Amino acid sequence: MIDPSGVILTASVVVHRTPAWQLQAVLGSLRADGVTSVSVVDNSPDDRLRDVACGFEGVSYIRVPNRGYGAAHNVAIRRSMASGATHHLLLNPDVRWEPGVVERLLDEMRRTPRCGMVAPRIVYPDGRLQYPCRMLPSPFDLILRRFVPSFLWQGRRQRYLLAGWDHATALDVPYLQGSFMLAACDALREAGLFDERFFMYPEDIDLTRRIHVLRPTVYCPAATVVHDHAAASARSLRMLAVHAVNMIRYFNKWGWVTDRARRQANSRLLDSISVRR
Repeated sequence: MIDPSGVILTASVVVHRTPAWQLQAVLGSLRADGVTSVSVVDNSPDDRLRDVACGFEGVSYIRVPNRGYGAAHNVAIRRSMASGATHHLLLNPDVRWEPGVVERLLDEMRRTPRCGMVAPRIVYPDGRLQYPCRMLPSPFDLILRRFVPSFLWQGRRQRYLLAGWDHATALDVPYLQGSFMLAACDALREAGLFDERFFMYPEDIDLTRRIHVLRPTVYCPAATVVHDHAAASARSLRMLAVHAVNMIRYFNKWGWVTDRARRQANSRLLDSISVRR
């Protein structure tokens, strides 16, 4: 996708045992929104999705060993940047949207000087908000969220998810949900790509906060996508273990109790929301 302002946009979708209809749906949404250069990076044990991907003009199918979600996206990002892309869209296969979303995100990036990343409003199929922008989590936040009934820590949960904020205006936040993120390629060059030590789960927190240190990372409510969120770690002991191991790696990297950058970023975020009320 090339527009008159000089934006050269590419996209990548990472799949793993993804239903064919789901990949068709997300590629159809990309096509309808004018995104014509897409990499499907397949972590599956077979290439059954090859024919689905190759059935769309402009889609490249790349099969790689399963080294994780971020590592797979990195394969496509490096190819896109080498080809001269200015912006890259990072997608889960379980998202869908109406035409116009990508242009609204690009408009938000144009309005925000040196914007590094932007993400849309994300909802469940029934319309409920998924809280796509959040505070940077502490270990306590994630332990409570995973293992303690929500009614026992409702206030802290609401604060972490920014649930008391109306989500009606654009906001610079340190953590954007990774199912749909539009990044400026020069921001990725500055901050680095996904950290491949994380197999799944915290890679979006880590990438957003690294870019956020250098440039705005913006939530854009003018654009909405539907995310059929599976929440695999809530239903599978194996995926729960994967989640736990990777969050341990995340906190080993950034700090468990002492994380001054987390404290400062969250304080600025809460001050910004308070000013807007």
